Amino acid sequence: MFRLDSFGRLDPDDFVTAAGTPSRRLLLKGLAASGLLLASGPALAQRLWTNPVFKADPFSLGIASGDPAADGFVIWTRLAPEPLTEHGGMPMRAVEVAWEVAADEAFAQVIQHGTGLARPELGHAVHVEVAGLAPDRAYFYRFSCGGVRSAVGRGRTFPPAGSAVARLDFGVLGCQRYEDGFFTAFRHAAAERFDFIFHYGDYIYEYRTIRPGDRQLPVARMMPGEPDEIYALGDYRRRYALYKLDADLQAAHASAPWLVSFDDHEVDNNWAGLVSEEQGVPPELFALRRAAAFQAWYEHMPLRRSAIPNGPNIQAYRRFRYGDLAQIEVLDTRQFRSDQPCGDGWQSHCADARRPENTMLGAAQEAWLDEGLRASRARWNVLAQQVMMMRLDREADPGASSVHMDKWDGAVAARQRVFDSLSEARIANAVVLTGDIHQNWAGELKANFDDPASKAVGVEFVATSISSGGDGAAMTRSGETRLRKNPHLRYFNNQRGYMRHSVTNERWQADYRVLDKVTTAEAPVTTAASFVVEAGKPGLKPA
Repeated sequence: MFRLDSFGRLDPDDFVTAAGTPSRRLLLKGLAASGLLLASGPALAQRLWTNPVFKADPFSLGIASGDPAADGFVIWTRLAPEPLTEHGGMPMRAVEVAWEVAADEAFAQVIQHGTGLARPELGHAVHVEVAGLAPDRAYFYRFSCGGVRSAVGRGRTFPPAGSAVARLDFGVLGCQRYEDGFFTAFRHAAAERFDFIFHYGDYIYEYRTIRPGDRQLPVARMMPGEPDEIYALGDYRRRYALYKLDADLQAAHASAPWLVSFDDHEVDNNWAGLVSEEQGVPPELFALRRAAAFQAWYEHMPLRRSAIPNGPNIQAYRRFRYGDLAQIEVLDTRQFRSDQPCGDGWQSHCADARRPENTMLGAAQEAWLDEGLRASRARWNVLAQQVMMMRLDREADPGASSVHMDKWDGAVAARQRVFDSLSEARIANAVVLTGDIHQNWAGELKANFDDPASKAVGVEFVATSISSGGDGAAMTRSGETRLRKNPHLRYFNNQRGYMRHSVTNERWQADYRVLDKVTTAEAPVTTAASFVVEAGKPGLKPA
């Protein structure tokens, strides 16, 4: 029996069961003592696979860096010589993996080196937290094992918190359903050589594989085999492996450090707390699925040790500071949220959407965000999250209204609490970064969405998908309707791609980078539109 709080969530620090499951802190202490996190001791040596010989490239899933700090970042890989087979073709033994970090791409100046353990408990993934590096500069890293060397990745340290910074360039992307199109946008994002990339979620899709003829939307490429919807850890691991075999995705990971988040499809479509989309699933059973999904997500992402899941719980919300220029709050809008009111989906006149107890972040995360905003001295304050925060009414009739319960429109009081935090903290330059809906949007966060003349408390840039939704169009009939109905919205586009953000002390420029097609590979990228926010003036202007 799981012990839940009033929001139906399991606290990551105080998670217990009737059987006395230990807290997260005790779990991490035990992992370190057992050698899962640290490699040492004769007992471990007896369990090592020494002098490994691989049937194929053990680095088939690529390499990655992430969660940068002023003195370092995480570097990641996962050994998988046969990535789509059970256990990735690896034996159930730990393997030592060597790593190097250099000042140059040719590795003439190796700054640090060491070994990490690829353990079967984590699918032979390796997470190395590199520290002791100089701030605000690029480094290069690689792995080697069994006489095989990985590709080279580019990491980057952040400027020290509070230090003067002139410029920041970063990318925002996500939502990459395999069958819907090629991942060409990742290749273009890699060429930008961003300071970092924020991935807002939907890295994989948990659905049953789609075959040609199953739907009207074309199937650009088929997954191998006949996998059904995924539920177990092995299923999630194989799905991640399939996605990570994509060369364009690997190139984007190798190009820059990533700040990663998850949305719904890493677990289950439109899940909320311990509530599955599937009707009738008991919370304790959905917790098992969540635990499997979170473990697989951690295994395949460049995350720090603090994000190791504790059963169905994971610490995913966190804060990054980029000098004095930006404070970035990566939010979790799934794990602690209330169930979607009125049965989810588009709803008219849903009174339950205005219940004061509804939450998107949970009480603890709301308090953490409020405290961080009040303490911030950054020029720009960024909320990097998953679902649209602006109101979005889809009805053409001026007298009718219909909003979506999976977005912040389903938790109006929670949205107001965030707006109140921004106002009370006197945040003049708030920028919300969002994904989820496979379309490009730009708009203003109004203090009162019913009054177009009310002040803007910030702006929101919604990035489209990498491939989800297939080939799109610059404009649609529904897009035109929603722009007319929602005067706080300034832009709509229904093509695939990513966003490029260029930030200085005086201005923030957002570029919508789009592809005409994703059902064919190697499509070119263009900039469909650009918008500017001037510091101290929370509104949007065309660039």
